[in-house]
Amino acid sequence: METITTIAELRARLAPLRLAGKSIGLVPTMGYLHVGHMELVSRARASSDIVVVSLFVNPLQFGANEDLAKYPRNLERDQAMLVEGGVDFLFAPGVTDMYPRPMEAVVDVPTIGNELEGSVRPGHFAGVATVVTKLFNIVQPDRAFFGEKDFQQLQLIRRMVADLAQPVEVIGVPTVREADGLACSSRNVYLTPEERAAAVIVPKALDEASRLIAEGVNDVGALELAITEFIDTEPLAKPEVVAIRDPETLRIVSEIGEKPVLLLLFVRFGSTKLLDNRVIDPKLANFSKVA
Repeated sequence: METITTIAELRARLAPLRLAGKSIGLVPTMGYLHVGHMELVSRARASSDIVVVSLFVNPLQFGANEDLAKYPRNLERDQAMLVEGGVDFLFAPGVTDMYPRPMEAVVDVPTIGNELEGSVRPGHFAGVATVVTKLFNIVQPDRAFFGEKDFQQLQLIRRMVADLAQPVEVIGVPTVREADGLACSSRNVYLTPEERAAAVIVPKALDEASRLIAEGVNDVGALELAITEFIDTEPLAKPEVVAIRDPETLRIVSEIGEKPVLLLLFVRFGSTKLLDNRVIDPKLANFSKVA
């Protein structure tokens, strides 16, 4: 595996491979990798001739009071994992490589990016869309792989690619979970032992929503309230977003009918925010628990 830190060098290495007809798969990350990231790498490896993983903690998607400075970083650890995963190129630029001067041009998808997580993190998704577009321009991948845990991000990128006719196939990869059902996330390392034990309320809330829908609950407001109250039974958990939405558009749905619905959760434990979600099909009488 080659580790490359500049845009020019990566383009120079990829250009002859692309001309030779090699397909390129991109896995964008912010590093501090876990098994969820490695599942993205595995999917990319299985369907691409060349696999590029980007590792860049993007300041554009962090707010003024967020955790940019303390975001976990361990390049040597990440490199060892990526070598084991069969990655061809690690693109690990610095901030001055990606943003040599303040950005004037930005990409935004406000219909998706300004609500739900975006409503409590203003500008976050514009930062995501901008850096992903820049990575697409640099790498020019055939396919890019994103985890479904960050479902709003995934749908935003899909809409951006469609609207801007970006020549990239966006592949969503199912959430990888720990043994007790908690979604794998780089931010899990922030949790204290007590918060980590309490965090299982999040995947349990997904099960509770599936159970209630299977029992016939179809009022969106009542379901959101029930799930909020369920999460509130854990004293360390503070639900910030509990929302039932259309899985494709993320628009508000008036009621739960026969079509699948998306439950999005955004729950705080101390200073750590955890995301999770599930697409629930009301026509299925039974459901699978996450753990």
